[in-house]
Amino acid sequence: MMKHYCNPMNLEYRYQFYRKIVQGQEPEPFKVYREAADPSLILFKDTYFLFPSMTLGFYTSQDLYDWEFHEFLGDIPIYDYAPDVRVMGEYLYFSASGMDKNCSFYRTKDPRTEKFEEIPGTFPFWDPALFVDDDKRVYFYWGCSNRTPIYGVELNPETMAPLSKELELIHPHPECRGYERFGNDHISPKSEEQIEAEVEAMLAGIKQQAAAQGRGEDIGMTEEEARAMLRAYMGNSPYIEGAWMTKHEGRYYLQYAIPGTEYNVYGDGVYVSDQPLGPFKPARNNPYSYKPGGFITGAGHGSTLEDKKGAFWHIASMRISHNENFERRLGLWKAGFDEDGELYCDQRFGDWPIAMEGNAFDDPDYMLLSYGASVSVSSGEGEKNITDEDIQTFWKAEESESGAWAVVDLGQPEQVAAVQINFADDGVRKELPESTERFLNFYEERWIDPKKQKTRWLLEGSLDGQTYEILTDKRNVETDYAHDFIEFEQTKELRYIRLTVEALPYQQTATVSGIRVFGNGKGALPQGAQDVQIEYDGKMDMKVCWNAENTVGAVVQWGYAPEKLYHSRMVYGKCEACVGAIVEGEPVYVRVDTFNKKGITKGNVITVNE
Repeated sequence: MMKHYCNPMNLEYRYQFYRKIVQGQEPEPFKVYREAADPSLILFKDTYFLFPSMTLGFYTSQDLYDWEFHEFLGDIPIYDYAPDVRVMGEYLYFSASGMDKNCSFYRTKDPRTEKFEEIPGTFPFWDPALFVDDDKRVYFYWGCSNRTPIYGVELNPETMAPLSKELELIHPHPECRGYERFGNDHISPKSEEQIEAEVEAMLAGIKQQAAAQGRGEDIGMTEEEARAMLRAYMGNSPYIEGAWMTKHEGRYYLQYAIPGTEYNVYGDGVYVSDQPLGPFKPARNNPYSYKPGGFITGAGHGSTLEDKKGAFWHIASMRISHNENFERRLGLWKAGFDEDGELYCDQRFGDWPIAMEGNAFDDPDYMLLSYGASVSVSSGEGEKNITDEDIQTFWKAEESESGAWAVVDLGQPEQVAAVQINFADDGVRKELPESTERFLNFYEERWIDPKKQKTRWLLEGSLDGQTYEILTDKRNVETDYAHDFIEFEQTKELRYIRLTVEALPYQQTATVSGIRVFGNGKGALPQGAQDVQIEYDGKMDMKVCWNAENTVGAVVQWGYAPEKLYHSRMVYGKCEACVGAIVEGEPVYVRVDTFNKKGITKGNVITVNE
């Protein structure tokens, strides 16, 4: 049986206790949620190593399918975001973010068995990315701001200190690169009037603080400078961050994340050069990694890996952002380079089961059977959210006692191949244990729970809704998988899928964002997209509308050439999609593929702009 995985990745995500600190105010309750993001994925001594943010450790794998977690050994900055790892000789090198301090580098010959040794830092940075060229020269890239660019510099491989002044390599250009624009669907979350009002209010507070400290009107800069700084911070300027370097056939591909991790359009762009420090120019295929639609969105701030067989993969952050903006997961996709050297990533059905041994842009082996299916539950509200294909919505039972259940009715018997069970966290309010060592600064307090939690449940299936067979029994496990993906050795003919929740972390109420059922549906293929209408403003925005019958949804693909439709947006239950990620001045070609439980009907390529 060919193995499949399903995003978000099936890992045990660690719980965060987080709250903001506002000077002069009583602390708010802690927000409790799982988090992992900013992943660095490398091949080191024939083993895959995965380092995400806020995890207290790292994962290893031999095949990118089964993952084992390891606690950090020794003193590592576990609360510094965006851990970067790279191979230098016999060592694995580690660094992480800390703009208010000189950031050290750490190295080890095996982080599973020995501690890291520290190489004291000589300069501060955020979102680091180390790169060792074929000639053993060492380069370093960093940046995470809506005011400053991605920087690069060559390092001394012995001291890890810069050999020269840093270079500015990538600046954002949201005025002509649609995918770099801030906000959900690249729509600004704040009006100009709102921004101005917030800037003036913040400036007034700074002045009051200066006066209270006996500094009179001295705020450390001119009012014009303060307004410019606050406008950048409070406004709609995109964040440019998360650098990663890949070298392929003599060319250097500098990847970067934009515009903000809390938005559905968070993705990775790429610039290309013949030299490791540039000058760089944008690749034609941009954004490189981009997933604005589907069950879980976002595909930014990641890394690109060449595996043991020479195939390429891209891993990145995916957003939930329900409890807090930084509530995120990890996603993994097939990637590669085309004949023109363009770096691409296949995210068309990017949160459906993906065949481990398949190729990029293969059609999925299994279709989604559960979208819009009726759901009955033991208690609570939001049962329709279990099958609405939105990870930000959920069903929540009334009580936290074990035994809460939900039943998905597929409407008719179907050939079921796999089920993904997605648990959510909502309103988990707990205080820190006494004497807890936590991260604390002037604006936030954070603690990662090192204790391994447990998520226990029973999954059953039935043809008639009366007699059930056990599909998977996890009532006694010691694991905590929030997005457990269960693939059966053989398909099973089922109509009803029942989940019974036995135990969740912190005795919380059963909260489920999705019971997603995949397999081979019955009936006819969907009608292809008819009467496709495209409204294009000639710059960065496009709206695509069509008609089709017998569909569940569609995938709108676009690109700068008819044979390079590398970008996509998935929609459910409607016949329109907005695309705001176009690069002004580039050709645009579009294709609409419809899908249902049975399969996919591919559309024709339409020339929008040559």
